Amino acid sequence: MLVDVHAHLDFKEFDSDRDNVIEEARKAGVVKIINSGINQKTNEKTLEFSKKYDLVEASLGLYPIDMLKLNGKQINSCLEFIKKHSKEIVAIGEVGLDYQESQDKINQKKNFKEIISLTESLKLPMIVHSRKAEQDVIDMLEGSKIKNVVLHCFSGNMKLVTKAAELGFNFSIPCNIVFSNHFKSLVEKIPLKQMLTETDAPYLSPIKGQRNEPKYIEYTIHEIAKIKNLTEEEIKKIIFMNYQRIFSS
Repeated sequence: MLVDVHAHLDFKEFDSDRDNVIEEARKAGVVKIINSGINQKTNEKTLEFSKKYDLVEASLGLYPIDMLKLNGKQINSCLEFIKKHSKEIVAIGEVGLDYQESQDKINQKKNFKEIISLTESLKLPMIVHSRKAEQDVIDMLEGSKIKNVVLHCFSGNMKLVTKAAELGFNFSIPCNIVFSNHFKSLVEKIPLKQMLTETDAPYLSPIKGQRNEPKYIEYTIHEIAKIKNLTEEEIKKIIFMNYQRIFSS
């Protein structure tokens, strides 16, 4: 009963063995994988995979850096595509802000505001990227009407973690919690009812030097169970219920 709420199975790292990766995930007990698009091309692939594989659900988005590369007409075209397929997806994402890759904060925030407005109108959950921009992301989402926010791989300080948790936001915990003190502290701090599991596959593997895959969600479960002093079965059930509440409501 494992769930991976953020993966990129459309990336080239899976081109040679994608079917096998999904079958291995199934054998490991994974019941749902949310594949997140980051631009028009990957959004199209994500929709295609959600129809091809019963384990895969689609989340369509525009990564902040990809969005900066588009003109107004191109952005509108991408957003219209998302609107057109809104009944076939479970979330908007991957979207957000990234001040590590670009210091163009003005245009990033303008674009993110547009994404927030779209998500509100579609009444869908949002899967959010917030690298080196955690404060601005929280500030912009605080006043929104989005019912379910999922902070993917959130690296903000514990003060921001606390604020986001108090706002009712959810956190998806990556597999590299195995050797990340930050994510261990985050899990210790936030309530289980606001917790999900993700891989960000092919990135953030629990095994250094190896490609990440949805089957490795079990590593995250193991770490959460240790920190929360519960059995792995209890953690699996709680996180699966969280998944259902957030993405099936």
